[in-house]
Amino acid sequence: MYAIIETCGKQYKVVEGETVFFEKLDSEEGKKVTFDKVILVSDENGKVQIGNPYVKGVKVEGKVIAHGKAKKIIVFKMKAKKNERKKQGHRQPYTKIEITAIKTGATKTVVEKEETVKKETATKKVASTKTTTAKTTTAKKEEKVKA
Repeated sequence: MYAIIETCGKQYKVVEGETVFFEKLDSEEGKKVTFDKVILVSDENGKVQIGNPYVKGVKVEGKVIAHGKAKKIIVFKMKAKKNERKKQGHRQPYTKIEITAIKTGATKTVVEKEETVKKETATKKVASTKTTTAKTTTAKKEEKVKA
């Protein structure tokens, strides 16, 4: 099962149990994080749900493992023939998150559907017994009127 989520202005493909490096998030180490902006979800059977723009009822949960900085990159700017050079370094901050669960609303909907089917069959049985009793009472009244 995997999901594509949107956070920090980017889209990430996440799978349960893997660790992902996101842009720096404002949460402490060891805390749980939930991502509601799920764009796509694929279950074990290969069934894919695509959101418009997001899939409703689906959440991705994770646990913050660590905060840190990535490797240094060097930004070198130079203008030719002008003896103008500028060298800078940059380390992008990140948050390391372990994806713990992808919660879909499918399990809830299956249970709810089963309950509604049971209720409908029960109401149909009650309605059918009411109609049969109503028919018999009207038939008895008609017999009394004729006699």
